[in-house]
Amino acid sequence: MKKTFILLWGSLLYMEFVYHFACFGLVKCNLLLMVPATLIWAGFGTMLTGFVRKKANKMILWILQTFTFLLFSGQIVYLTIFKQPLLFAAVQNAGQMALINYWRETLSGILSAGGYLLLLALPLILTGVLLRVKWLVMNSHSLKGRLASIFAFSSGILGLVGVLFGGYFLNADYYDEYREFYDPLASMEKFGVVASLQRDLAGGMIPRDDFVVESWTDTIETEAVEEINTVEDSEKNALLENADNMDSMKPKIGKSTVSGNDVMKEESSVKEEYGEHVLPIDFEKLSALSDTKDVQKLTEYIRNLEPTEKNEYTGMFEGYNLIYLTAEGFCSYAVDETLTPTLYKLTNSGFVAKNYYVPLWQTSTSDGEYVNLTGLIPDQQFSMKRSAVNEQPFSLASYFNREGASSYAFHNNTLSYYERHLSHPNLGYIFKASKLGGLTSQEWGDSIFAMEDADDWPSSDLNMMKATIPEFIHDDRFHVYYMTVSGHMNYNFTGNQMSRKNKAAVNNLPYSEEGKAYIACNIELDKALEYLIEELDKAGKLEKTVLCLSTDHYPYGMDVENLEELAGRPLEGTLDIYRNSLILWNSEMETVEIDKACSALDLMPTLLNLFGFPYDSRLFAGHDMLSDAPPMVVFSDRSFITDKISYYKKDRTVTQLTEEATDETYLDAMKTIVKNMNRFSSRVLNNNYYSYITRCLPENWHTGAD
Repeated sequence: MKKTFILLWGSLLYMEFVYHFACFGLVKCNLLLMVPATLIWAGFGTMLTGFVRKKANKMILWILQTFTFLLFSGQIVYLTIFKQPLLFAAVQNAGQMALINYWRETLSGILSAGGYLLLLALPLILTGVLLRVKWLVMNSHSLKGRLASIFAFSSGILGLVGVLFGGYFLNADYYDEYREFYDPLASMEKFGVVASLQRDLAGGMIPRDDFVVESWTDTIETEAVEEINTVEDSEKNALLENADNMDSMKPKIGKSTVSGNDVMKEESSVKEEYGEHVLPIDFEKLSALSDTKDVQKLTEYIRNLEPTEKNEYTGMFEGYNLIYLTAEGFCSYAVDETLTPTLYKLTNSGFVAKNYYVPLWQTSTSDGEYVNLTGLIPDQQFSMKRSAVNEQPFSLASYFNREGASSYAFHNNTLSYYERHLSHPNLGYIFKASKLGGLTSQEWGDSIFAMEDADDWPSSDLNMMKATIPEFIHDDRFHVYYMTVSGHMNYNFTGNQMSRKNKAAVNNLPYSEEGKAYIACNIELDKALEYLIEELDKAGKLEKTVLCLSTDHYPYGMDVENLEELAGRPLEGTLDIYRNSLILWNSEMETVEIDKACSALDLMPTLLNLFGFPYDSRLFAGHDMLSDAPPMVVFSDRSFITDKISYYKKDRTVTQLTEEATDETYLDAMKTIVKNMNRFSSRVLNNNYYSYITRCLPENWHTGAD
C-alpha cells in the first residue's frame, strides 16, 4: 500500500511541476493548496488499488496513471491553443464540438507541446518498470493498509478544508483568489491542476463574500469627488448650450474630444438639464419580490448605485439602423491603410476610442460575444449559453423589436456551436448560420442561409455578406448582428483558407509567416465591410445606418513574439496585449475622439444612449463611454485601468497614469468596485434578475414615458 501511495502521489506532484513549468515557466506556485489537493487523490487512488484481486488492482493502477497523464496532457495542449485552462464545464458543454471544429488547432497544439507530453509520460514508464521488477506487487490491502489509505485520503480533505477556512477567516489573498473570485488561469498557475479542478467541481460548498453596498463616489477618495464637482464657468456655459439643443441633436459635425477628465467635470445643474439614465423601477415592489439573499443584495446594490447622466450624444442616432459585428480575433494590427483601407477608414473616423480594450475571457469567443451583447462580465464559463433561459428585455434586439424594426443575427459557421441557436433567438434575433452543426435539417433547416464555399475553414465574411444582405436591406428599419469567422486561427497559408486566399497581398511584408497570414485573413473582413457599405449606399440606407464593430478577443492563437512583431513593442506581461480598435461609425458624422479608457463592456450602454433607448444605467456593469462616468476597464483576472492608475494583478503592479499620486486607500476602493462589478454580473445571470426588474416597471417603460 505504501509503495502504491508513494507512486501515485509522486506522479501527481511531478506532473503538476511539469505542467507549471510548461505553461508558466519559473513562477512560484502555492503549495498550501496543491499538496493537500493531490494528497486527496493519491489517497483515493491507493484505496481503489487494494480492494480487489492482484490482476484487477494492476488494471486500476494503469487506468489511474493513464487518466492522470491524459488530464495533464490535455491541460497543456488546451492552454497552448486557447490560452485558458480546460474546465469540466468546457468538456460538458463544448468538448465534442471543439474536437470537430478545432482538430487542426489540436494537432498543432500536440506537436507544439510534444516535449512536455513526453516528460508527462515518464510516470507511466516508471509504473511499467516498477511492476516489471516487482517493486510493486498489487495484492489486496490488509486491514491496516486500508485504514492507512483512508487516513491519507481524509488527511488531504481535512488539510484542504483547513487551509481554505483558515484563509476565509484570515481574509488571506489565496482564499480570495481561489474561491471568491475564481480565475481558472490564475488558479492553475498558483495552485495547480488538481486543486483548480476540485474548485471547479466543488467550489459552491465554500463560503463567499458579498457586495459592499455603496456607490462609486462613496468609495473613492474625497479629493477625487471634489474634482468631479469642479468646473470652469466657460465649461458650464458650453454644457448648458448643448443641453438646450438635446431634443434636436443630430450626428455631430466637426471634430471633438471626449476625455477622461472633461467628462468628469459636469456641473450638477447641467446634469439636471440632461437627466439621468434610469427607469421607473418600483423598488418597494422589487424588494418584496426579492425571494433569495442574492436577489435581495442585488436590489440593495443597484438602488445605491449612482446612475450615469444623459449627455449631448443621447439620441444622436434615434430612429437609425444598426449593424453590429463581433469580429473574430480582430485587433488593431490587422489595420493597414493600403491592405485594409475600409478598416483603416472606419477605425479612424466616427467615434474613435483611443484607449479601447477587449479583455480575453474564459470561454474566449462566446464570452466575448456575451460582453458585447449584454454589457455584463461573464461568470466563469459559457455565460452566453446559460443566459438562453433568462429574460433579456434590455438587449439591443429587444429594443429594436419593440420599435417595430427587424432584428437578425448571422454567423458563417455552424448553427449549434456554443448553442447560439438558443441564446441568440432568446436575445430577440432571427438567427441564421451557414451550416447546421449537430442539428437536424427537419427542425432547423429554415435557420440556414445558402453561402458560397460554406465548408471553407475559416469561411469567408465577404461571402456571408453577399448571402445575407438581401434578407434585410429592403426593410424599413433593421438591426443586424454578425459574428464573423474569417479572422479565426490558426494563422498560416496551409490550413487557413482565408489567409491563403489573400496571400498575394501580403507576400512582401517584412513579417513572420504567422504575422502575414493574420493580416491576410483579415483582408477578407475588410472586403466584407467594403461590400456592406456599398450595398447600403446602393439601397439608400447608408446615411441612416450605424456600423459598430468590436472583437471577441485579441488573436491569442498567435505566438506572442509574432504579435509583438506586428505591434512593434513588447506586449507579454502587460495589459497592452488587450488594447484594440473600435468601429462606431456613421457616414454623415465627423470624428469624435474618446480619450478616456473604455472597453467592450461599455458598448451596450453606449449604443443604448446613442440610439435614445430608455434604459437604466445601473443594470449594466459597463458605462456609456460618452458619459461622465469615471473610466473603469476590468479584465478577467481583476486587473483594471482607471483614469488615475493601471493595476496589473498578476504581479501586483500599479502604474500611475497622471501626475497625481494615489495611495492604498484609492487602490483598495477600486478593487472593491471591480469585485462588485463581477459579483453584480454573476448574480444577474444566475438569478435571472432582469425578470424581477420587468415585473417592477410600468407597461410603457420602453417608450420612455414616465
